Amino acid sequence: MTRCGTIVLAGRPNVGKSTLLNALVGEHLAIVSPKPQSTRLPVVGLLTKDDTQYIFTDSPGLLEPEYRLHEAMRAAALRAIDDAELIAYLHPLAEHPAPALATVARLPRPPRAPIVTVYTKADLVAGPADVLAVSALTGAGIDTMLATLRDRLPEGPFHYDPDELATQPMRFFASEFVREAAFEQLHEELPYSVACEIDEFREGAEPVYIRAVLYVERESQKGIVIGEGGRTIKALGAAARGKIEALLGQRVFLDLHVKVLPKWRRDEPSLKRLGYATS
Repeated sequence: MTRCGTIVLAGRPNVGKSTLLNALVGEHLAIVSPKPQSTRLPVVGLLTKDDTQYIFTDSPGLLEPEYRLHEAMRAAALRAIDDAELIAYLHPLAEHPAPALATVARLPRPPRAPIVTVYTKADLVAGPADVLAVSALTGAGIDTMLATLRDRLPEGPFHYDPDELATQPMRFFASEFVREAAFEQLHEELPYSVACEIDEFREGAEPVYIRAVLYVERESQKGIVIGEGGRTIKALGAAARGKIEALLGQRVFLDLHVKVLPKWRRDEPSLKRLGYATS
């Protein structure tokens, strides 16, 4: 009998959820950045191994909201926890023991789904022998983690084709990779003010044509993103294009533009337009 179920990777910002998702599915799907709070929307990755299909959801970090975008991110994380059949609660091994997830997430009651505590970044420190610890960088502990999760997944048919790696459309990942490039190329707080919208995605074209708009909150930020002589936007576009091409397996023409959307992180209509629902 096959097993299949949704497993949410939950925890505070920067505990290694996105890095672990990418290691589990063997493909770069989720944004990875040393800066916390880079995941704004859940990313779903699929791993089908023998008789089990794991549907992993990399959820935004459980944070204390400071503005509307944060509220949307927290709402998305809590929805993912509510919808999960199993919760992999991630916590850095260096900070063992982990506080209860309900405490970290400020939940009124414990989640209904079973919780498996997984300690991350096991390549950095040694931990107790009796805990489930993994390293997304070395792969240590991942097989043990999968076996532990498998035993707790419900029996049932696979929900997706075993060859699929993701459930979201390519334009979603194109937008995410542009944002990831912004986190890499831009400094200090500026990446947090950047949103991306895909205006056009011609997948049948050769190369694939993608028109993307980067939104910033102020005119002064627009100048920084473009850079002197367009240098910064060119570097950002080249980095994003490489990531998209790697996932698509095709050449890409990325047509990148920068516009100002004033205070979009705090504006409900702007957040909805960009796909960030606060409720």
